[in-house]
Amino acid sequence: MARKARDRAESPILATNRAASHEYLLLERFEAGIALTGTEVKSARAGRVSLKESYAKIERGEVFLHDAHFSPYAQGGRDNPDPVRTRKLLLHAKEIRKLSRATEAGGMTLVPTKLYLKNGRIKLEIALARGKREYDKREASRMEDAKREMARLRGHVRE
Repeated sequence: MARKARDRAESPILATNRAASHEYLLLERFEAGIALTGTEVKSARAGRVSLKESYAKIERGEVFLHDAHFSPYAQGGRDNPDPVRTRKLLLHAKEIRKLSRATEAGGMTLVPTKLYLKNGRIKLEIALARGKREYDKREASRMEDAKREMARLRGHVRE
């Protein structure tokens, strides 16, 4: 029993899209299920997934993940699907309507931020995002450098 409780508490992250927070202002995050084949699940659990160039798009009232790369599973043989095929995301209808309204209004997009395990199932976190301008990126970089410098100085003061 203790092992099951521990497994549920942990959410191992399988893949992240670190560039998303640099390129976009992430406004709101949603958890989505993802429709995968068996070999894709095995590949994802092995951490062989890249979300770098991927994006989500609403088509005909459904949400789809485009350009995410799930490396072919070594023992999959002919059962391996196309590594960058379009995959369906599973969200509640109310969430899809909310995302649809936000993206149709303009200037907003859906960006996958991380792929992780939750209760033995693979979940994808997508964020409603707005693209950053170049000066926003420079400002964010300056703020990160300042935080890093403050932490470094605090470390020296203690010694």
